[in-house]
Amino acid sequence: MKVLITGANGMVARAAISHCISIGDEVAAFTHADLDISDREKVFRLFEETRPEIVLNCAAYTDVDGCETNEETAYAANAAGPENLAAASKEFGSEFVTISTDYVFDGAKDGFYTQDDTPDPQSVYARSKYEGELRAAAANTGSIIVRSGWIYGNHGTNFLSVLPGLLQQGRELNTIGDAYGTPTFASDLAARLRELAGKNASGIFHATNSGPGVSYFEFASDAAALLGKDPLLIKNISQNDLQRPAARPANSRLRCNRTEHFGLGPMRDWKNALSEFLGVVS
Repeated sequence: MKVLITGANGMVARAAISHCISIGDEVAAFTHADLDISDREKVFRLFEETRPEIVLNCAAYTDVDGCETNEETAYAANAAGPENLAAASKEFGSEFVTISTDYVFDGAKDGFYTQDDTPDPQSVYARSKYEGELRAAAANTGSIIVRSGWIYGNHGTNFLSVLPGLLQQGRELNTIGDAYGTPTFASDLAARLRELAGKNASGIFHATNSGPGVSYFEFASDAAALLGKDPLLIKNISQNDLQRPAARPANSRLRCNRTEHFGLGPMRDWKNALSEFLGVVS
């Protein structure tokens, strides 16, 4: 299949490029410098030139705190961009998959959020991503919208991704013990994005590694144990201690209630995925 991937410098996009090539796809990947997805004319021109069969949108503005003071940039990348790609995919007959976020929920629920729960985004980042969901679905009813969260992996720059390097340096780490999510290994997410594109699916899906959910403190503690590092390096703090500009949900654990209908089982347990990421045999 001919697959177009946006946001090619990003962690998930790199994993998607690698996965798609490994299964024999012909991949055309574009960085933000190659393609600003908020530019509708350029998007349609690229589709005319490349004629993709599948589009995986991994481009986004993901600086959660930065979005608070760069609202226009956030909405351009996270709302207008998916809308443009969805519209172009409809025009040229491409399967369209775009990534959304667990942050569309307010975090007040106990347990897991499914597609049956109503979003209530609490930050500019979250609102821009939810707007992207709505616009993509309106522009193309065949859009596949994949919510995920706590994504980490090779080439990542977020806390979960750089955690192993910090532990190897023997650094003390302040980790949040009162915010919970479902960790997602970028390589596993990339594979699920590609699987969904081949299922003639549409609508909203949740895609995370399986397991009961975990706090940042617990995730870091498990990583330290797997690497044989001193558990006392991991310090348990409250989310409120950080006083960050953007609100984050205290609970953003996700579960999908639709994948079995399309013949897809749950993604592997997050602890097994973490072991692979760390290069540890579990």
